[in-house]
Amino acid sequence: MSKFLIVGLGNIGDEYENTRHNIGFTILDTIAKENSFKFTIDKLASIATYKFKGKTLILVKPSTYMNLSGKAVNYWLQAEKVQKENLLVLTDDLALPFGSVRMKGKGSDGGHNGLKSIQETLASSEYARLRFGVGNEFSKGKQVDYVLGKWDAEEQKGLEPRIKLAIEMIQGFATIGLQRTMSAYNNK
Repeated sequence: MSKFLIVGLGNIGDEYENTRHNIGFTILDTIAKENSFKFTIDKLASIATYKFKGKTLILVKPSTYMNLSGKAVNYWLQAEKVQKENLLVLTDDLALPFGSVRMKGKGSDGGHNGLKSIQETLASSEYARLRFGVGNEFSKGKQVDYVLGKWDAEEQKGLEPRIKLAIEMIQGFATIGLQRTMSAYNNK
């Protein structure tokens, strides 16, 4: 049976809940809610195990804060003995329009502190990531306020179907693999 580590990036604490930067947590929380399981607090993260079509997906929400996400990723890869090619990181992306969801097998950190931390800790940018577009509707110098801001009413309405799409892509990653998932979903 194959094991996959699915890491949703975000920050812990009520003030970060339902913010753009926490979309990784939101996606994993949605999977948990839809499948009636809970996360448990463990070393460096909240963890849950999700079985899908014979695959084991270990869902990880780092408790290290965004800038130290790599510590949690590295720890859980080793603790669960998951190969790096079975790692998928869910992250917000300012470069993509709101609701766009793209999967990539590798890439730069794009200025994202969570990805930067993972890349430094793993000494590699060769890991899959699911980028969830949050748009870039902010004025100069307001990037931090924007990503740490809550979704507006209009975005809130469009969020659910895009989260469902992201979940299908996570399931695809675990069952049909990275390449076929990218081909099937990257332009939806």
